[in-house]
Amino acid sequence: MITDKVFCMSSYLMYRYVYDDKYSFSDNKKCELVDISFERSPVKNSRDLYNELKVRVDEACKDGKAVLALSGGIDSAILARLMPKGSKAYTFRCVVPGIQVIDESPMAKKWAEMNGLEHEVIDIYWEDIVPAADECMKHKNAPIHSIEAQIYLAAQRAKEQGYTKFILGENADIIYGGMNGLLEKDWLYAEFVDRYTYVMPYKVLRDFIMPLDPYRKFEVDGHIDGHDFINTYFRQEALGTYTNACNTAGIEFVGPYSRTYLDTPIDYARIRSGDTKYVIRELFKELYPGESLPDKIPMPRPVNEWFKDWEGPKREEFIPHCTRDMKGDQKWMVWCLERYLNLI
Repeated sequence: MITDKVFCMSSYLMYRYVYDDKYSFSDNKKCELVDISFERSPVKNSRDLYNELKVRVDEACKDGKAVLALSGGIDSAILARLMPKGSKAYTFRCVVPGIQVIDESPMAKKWAEMNGLEHEVIDIYWEDIVPAADECMKHKNAPIHSIEAQIYLAAQRAKEQGYTKFILGENADIIYGGMNGLLEKDWLYAEFVDRYTYVMPYKVLRDFIMPLDPYRKFEVDGHIDGHDFINTYFRQEALGTYTNACNTAGIEFVGPYSRTYLDTPIDYARIRSGDTKYVIRELFKELYPGESLPDKIPMPRPVNEWFKDWEGPKREEFIPHCTRDMKGDQKWMVWCLERYLNLI
């Protein structure tokens, strides 16, 4: 293991995780890196997907100790259809006093009622997020994603209520073409680097590097295939987020979609015409005939509101005022990196 704080800071800012676990921020603190080499089942169509998801959900629920994370979207609505009646379903709701932020709980409640699930809304405040983030970072030995703390808080609630497994719909977008912004065109190499990189290290850090190996591995004739790239590096980062949050809380992460892969070439034409993750859409229509497809919303986290008045990092590793023109998610990453450095 090589202690290289500059590499780790730069990797986290670019990819939202440390992609090479031979590096660490500090001595004897190996960054947790989830293994994505596990066996996955091939899916060609909606019927294949239904069968594979059902097997995974049935296995997780056989002892009555599994709880579902239920959003307002179609991925978790499909999983809700497969849960035994009477199962518990949680919906996260971030609360910012005095400000209306995205609330998926009404739509999630609809899916829960349609499938006979016991629905519970977990309200999350900034005051909950900070200590939860610290726990997740200490377990991961690295800074974290902005959704990781709220997953941990929900997983903690599940464990307190006697559950041993937490079922989440993660990886559905990555595997089945839901990341339409990253699949919207045939990307030139430099274009994709600019599009995917979360925070350019040179804009934030006094000492930095530009670890480009993940991009170079997928460069072919000056282009990068977005679907191929995200099914390696984004998939690993996302699974690491959910796995670490659950492991920190002491509960098993179950990701039924993550145990499958699309066994046909991705249909870019359909995605770019607006028919994103078409296999999942087809399955939703089969399971919920007559229901309209809800709008796609990433897991809500009011980072713009949380960091509205944050003045930016103060440690010597950072360039002063570097966050002034950043979006909330980027500010979270810089805040989180500085907080992790303080922890170690």
